Amino acid sequence: MGSWSIWHWLIVLVIVMLVFGTKKLRNIGQDLGGAVKGFKDGVKEGTQSDASAKQVEDQAGTTIEGEARKEQTKS
Repeated sequence: MGSWSIWHWLIVLVIVMLVFGTKKLRNIGQDLGGAVKGFKDGVKEGTQSDASAKQVEDQAGTTIEGEARKEQTKS
């Protein structure tokens, strides 16, 4: 009684397919897959932005040599 056999799962699968239909289940699967892919892309993008932020922080301590000039206007 504690564990379910393969026959229990097959019966549940058949009932779910009869209730929802294969087209609706396929759409749910595509939506779920798109959500997982979006989550993975967001995590990857977050780690890349963290790496680029660290690189900017590393460069923030460097001195840039240059010269400032006043812009001349035409009258």
